Amino acid sequence: MRLHKTIAMAALALGIAGAAQAQTTLRIGLAEDPDVLDPTLARTYVGRIVFSSICDKLFDIDANLKPVPQLALSHETSADGKTVTIKLRPNVVFHDGEKFDAEAAKFSLDRHLTMTGSFRKPELGSVASVEVVDPLTIKLSLKAPFSPLLAQLTDRAGMMVSPKAAKAAGDKFGNHPVCAGPYKFVEGVQQDRIVVEKFDKYWNKDNVHIDKIVYLPITDSTVRLANLRSGALDLIERPLATDIKTIRSIPKVKLTTAVTIGYLGISINLANGPAASTPLAKDPRVRKAFELALDRDAINQVAFNGEFVPGNQWVNPQNFYYQQSVPIPKRDVAKAKALLKEAGVSGPMTIDFMVPNNPELRQVAELIQSMVAEAGFDMKIRLTEFATSLKEAEDGKFQAFLIGWSGRTDPDGNIYSFAACKQPQNNSAYCDAKTDADLNRAREVTDPAERKKIYEAVAQRMIGNNEGHVIYLYHARVLIAHVERLEGFTQMPDGLVRVVGLKLK
Repeated sequence: MRLHKTIAMAALALGIAGAAQAQTTLRIGLAEDPDVLDPTLARTYVGRIVFSSICDKLFDIDANLKPVPQLALSHETSADGKTVTIKLRPNVVFHDGEKFDAEAAKFSLDRHLTMTGSFRKPELGSVASVEVVDPLTIKLSLKAPFSPLLAQLTDRAGMMVSPKAAKAAGDKFGNHPVCAGPYKFVEGVQQDRIVVEKFDKYWNKDNVHIDKIVYLPITDSTVRLANLRSGALDLIERPLATDIKTIRSIPKVKLTTAVTIGYLGISINLANGPAASTPLAKDPRVRKAFELALDRDAINQVAFNGEFVPGNQWVNPQNFYYQQSVPIPKRDVAKAKALLKEAGVSGPMTIDFMVPNNPELRQVAELIQSMVAEAGFDMKIRLTEFATSLKEAEDGKFQAFLIGWSGRTDPDGNIYSFAACKQPQNNSAYCDAKTDADLNRAREVTDPAERKKIYEAVAQRMIGNNEGHVIYLYHARVLIAHVERLEGFTQMPDGLVRVVGLKLK
């Protein structure tokens, strides 16, 4: 039923395109429906994919995760590291025709810093003020040196929005975002489609070759792949790892892969409301027992044909900041049982296990459920629609939550907002003064070796001693499958689908 509906929608999109002088339309299948399309309030990976077409940032990244100018032209940091001056690109306009200049850049950054509910505030937390120097120059004054700043500005914190449109829409801006990207937003129907069209005044319009993009959220991976195979979709993100062999056998379809800079883990509610009243939340020995009941390698082999990378930290084992001194523990059910006994836990411990409802995560959850049952944990899997699960987590309505993070180019982006006290993505309400001090110190230090040593103390405390709130499991491979006639696609380390330069033969 869903397959037929999706094909019909795609056919309708093509029909509309045909009526408009044979426009080219790129149809992209998403694994979930994005949350709000407001860069200040958004938090989903699929939302970032859509933002890549509509909202340019001050900086982007290159293939080596290094920041490169986008709406900025250059930047300069003062000797004391507390002032960053950014030169802006001239002759840029927003989708509503308003000009992008220093005043607009200041407005966007101030909005990220002050808007109620902003998820960008911790990402820009060291910015004390934004000053307009001249029409195409802004100066960021920092409370302290802030190593991750440029990396933060390569993502949603660096996305620029039209001040006129944002002021008019307020917190409803995400219903019709107005940015300065290669495509302008046309319509969004929840759980059905998002449509964007080429913006003819884009600053780099000569490198935009496709007229329209239709994003179709299809949660069932099998259905997404069937739509690609039938020609109803041109590109799909996150097909199943177990389908890699099948995809490679489909004529005129290409597959690209890269190890993600993010992770998947189990967030444990430590102190967010009544649901946190469990031995799992209150005793590190119980969390250690839970982890010792897991076999990450087995999860990888069974669920992903060994294609993913097991891990136990917020960065993957290939990352410079990975801590070799905190290795992945081997499964030891006997020791897990002994720890539970030592902690005074007798009989099966029932845990509410919230899991976003998609096939891959369901399978992972069932494997975890089976493994930890041997040690004495009774995981009650509660399948929840993805956006709903995020709200439930914010409200503390969970005990354990199987949730991933798509990752950021700087390690700070994978840990600070989740582990610093009272940060917006710290749904577990973990709070430790030493960890806070370390995370803030790591933001100020510029020497990578020194930063790594600071993060080692955090890893030893949170992971080695099981005092933290996340049990990291693995780092996925970013999988993108697309039709051969789509030319110019390059797989970037952050897994986003960049549409500038793409062509449909």
